[in-house]
Amino acid sequence: MILVTGAAGFIGSNIVASLNKKGYKNIIICDWVDHHSKKKNLEKLTYEKIISPENIIQYLEKSKDIELIIHMGANSSTTETNFRLIYNMNTRFSKNLWKWCVNNKVRLIYASSAATYGDGKNGFMDSEKASYKPLNFYGLSKYLFDRYAIKQSKKKTCPPQWVGLKFFNVYGPNEYHKENMQSVIKHAFDQYLETGKVKLFKSYNNKYLDGKQTRDFIYVNDCVALINWLIENKNVSGIYNCGTSVGRTFEDLVKAMFKSINITPNIEFIDMPKNIRNQYQYYTRANMKKIQKKGYKNKTLTLEEGVYDYVNNYLLTNDKYK
Repeated sequence: MILVTGAAGFIGSNIVASLNKKGYKNIIICDWVDHHSKKKNLEKLTYEKIISPENIIQYLEKSKDIELIIHMGANSSTTETNFRLIYNMNTRFSKNLWKWCVNNKVRLIYASSAATYGDGKNGFMDSEKASYKPLNFYGLSKYLFDRYAIKQSKKKTCPPQWVGLKFFNVYGPNEYHKENMQSVIKHAFDQYLETGKVKLFKSYNNKYLDGKQTRDFIYVNDCVALINWLIENKNVSGIYNCGTSVGRTFEDLVKAMFKSINITPNIEFIDMPKNIRNQYQYYTRANMKKIQKKGYKNKTLTLEEGVYDYVNNYLLTNDKYK
């Protein structure tokens, strides 16, 4: 049996959908199903039951059948100002799952984030020896758990398999409940439908022109493919990047969106809110060599391929859910 936290959310529901396709039906959902879109995320999925996060440790203490925990649940707000709130959910809760997995010899795959890399001055190498300075509490909460996992693994106090995935900029179906934290492509698509144009933030860094801020955009299907590979390769443990190893600009992304619907691009640059200017990442690009050396060879979709699939096979259809 597999437990997936955050399974009614974005990446989590895509993981469960993929597990179902591979024949897995005995799945425990751990999440708050407190949003219409999260309920829709679960409609097509097959699973055993739903457990609320506050009850999950108690449930696990009575369970004898869990073989793997895929821990995607988190407070993913990069603008959260209550550190205690985000620490309790992203760091302390994750530690409790880790300890249970150690005591019960259960494998653990969990979501870290590229936000742990901060401004990128120290690069984007998923080395377990490197140190970074996150720019927001979300990134810090993920970084603190990464450090905990590394420390415990060195002491051999770790699950039989443990993997932390540093997700870069993920986009794709089932992200609709995330509201302000939806991907840029989803915001761009909605803006086009409403106004006929897309607004992007101006640059406040002399090294980057407006629209040239760069991210490693990865389609959610490619994230799920890596997780499926890790499930099959039980001997692989550690912290790994989950990206494409290609940096693309926000302008590239918006142009790809317009191209997918055969419309001439219409982009307006607007002021960036002052409260995020000091914690804004201008460049991210995953180095994927570490996981590739372990044998992972899957080729990711290009930005244009991923955007086309997302727009035409989900956003423009009557059923936009996975």
